[in-house]
Amino acid sequence: MSETTGTNPVIEAVAAQDVSSAVAVAGHPLHAMTVHFPIAFVVGTLGCDVFFWLIGDPFWLRAGLWTSGIAFFAGVGAGLIGTAELLLVPGIRARVASWTHAVAAMTLIAICGLNWGLRLTDDGAVLPYGLLLSVLASVFTGLAGWHGGKLVFDHGVGLMISEKD
Repeated sequence: MSETTGTNPVIEAVAAQDVSSAVAVAGHPLHAMTVHFPIAFVVGTLGCDVFFWLIGDPFWLRAGLWTSGIAFFAGVGAGLIGTAELLLVPGIRARVASWTHAVAAMTLIAICGLNWGLRLTDDGAVLPYGLLLSVLASVFTGLAGWHGGKLVFDHGVGLMISEKD
């Protein structure tokens, strides 16, 4: 720590790096706009599995197949955009939360792919394995979302600050 200011020069150097989005439309970061879809479909898959468990209607098996597949492919899309941001913006790479977010999100995508693949090959395995994978995916959604939120709200990643603010 600097004895005159009481701050850490390494933290100051990281905080000074630009964290504006490199993959954006009209200044709006695409990653932040696309993550809502896999989040919604992961939670939707968990809902389908719970309803199938409680009611036993095969409709929920079909709905769970679709929601898990969409969660996986939407997650891959959001993940590709997020990876581009991570690789293109040095200020994002310098923050620990970005790496934690990336690892949690990639693990989530793998879980979603496994969940979808399980449903494609053996719909009878939804109980208990699909339900357990849906719960695990929901936990990783929360973990990845927590660290993604830290990046936006604590570090200002992807935010555009205008002169009017």
